[in-house]
Amino acid sequence: MIIREGCASAMGKVIKDTLHANGVDIGIYTQDFENEFISLTDIARYKSDDPTAVIQNWMRNRDVIEFLGLWERLHNPDFKPLEFEGFRKQAGANAFTMSPRKWIDATNAIGIVSKSGRYGGTYAHSDIAMSFATWISPEFQLYIMKDYRRLKTDENSRLSLNWNLNREISKLNYRIHTNAIKQNLLPPELTPTQISFTYANEADMLNVVLFGQTAKQWKNEHPSVNGNMRDEATLNQLLVLANLESYNAILINQGKTQKERMELLRQLAIQQLQTLESVSLNSLPRLGINAQKD
Repeated sequence: MIIREGCASAMGKVIKDTLHANGVDIGIYTQDFENEFISLTDIARYKSDDPTAVIQNWMRNRDVIEFLGLWERLHNPDFKPLEFEGFRKQAGANAFTMSPRKWIDATNAIGIVSKSGRYGGTYAHSDIAMSFATWISPEFQLYIMKDYRRLKTDENSRLSLNWNLNREISKLNYRIHTNAIKQNLLPPELTPTQISFTYANEADMLNVVLFGQTAKQWKNEHPSVNGNMRDEATLNQLLVLANLESYNAILINQGKTQKERMELLRQLAIQQLQTLESVSLNSLPRLGINAQKD
C-alpha cells in the first residue's frame, strides 16, 4: 500500500508516500513530481537499529563524497566547490567524520535534506538514495527500485512513463559516467578524435557487459530499427544499466583498469539480472493509494 498525504509548505504542496521494500517501510516525498526525496534513515534501518551511524559511516567514504560532489555540480549552481575539495581530500582517513548536517551547512548541498519533527530524518534525492541503498545491499536496492517504479506507474497510469523514468535515470548516470572519464581517463594531449573514441569505448564496454555486443554490432544486425540498442532495452536492462554506469564511474575514480572494471561490472550485471528475474513484479503486493485531503 502507498500511504499518501498532502501538507502545505513554503515551496508548495508536499506529497508524502511510503515505499515498501522487502518488509521495510521507506518514506518518500515530492513537491513537483519530478524530484523525489527518499528517506536514508528508513533505508539504513535495513542494516542497523542505529541508522544515524550507518549514514555517517557511508558518508566517510571518499567515493561517496566524490559522488555527492559530482551530483551537486550537475544540479546545484550554488554548490560550494572549495568546501567540497576540502572534504574530498580528507575523506577516507581514519580521523575523517561526516554527517548530513555538516555536509549541507558547509557545501550548500541540496541533494541531501535533514528534517526534524514528526517526519524527521535524513532524506536524499532519489539518485543519491539509490546509490546509498546499493551500498547497504544491492539486492535490497532492487526491492526499493521495484516499488519505486510501481509508484511511478500508479501515478502516471502508463507503462511507457515507467520505461522513460528508467531511461532518464540511465541518462543522468551516463552524464556522471562521462564526467568521470573526462576527469580520469583523458590526458590533455589527446586529440578530439581520440577523446571521442575513448567515450565510445567506455560506452561500448558497458554495452558488451550488459548486451553482449557493441552499439555498431547491434546496429548492423538491426539496420531498419530507429534509435539505438538502449532505446530497445527492457525495463530490467535499463535498471541494471543505470547501476552499471554509476558503479563504473566509481571504479574509474578508484583508478581501476578497463579490464578490471569489465570483470567487476560483468559480475554485477549477472547478479542483478538474476535477482530481477527471481523478483517478479507480480510477486510483490499490489499498491493502493489512500488520499488524505488537507
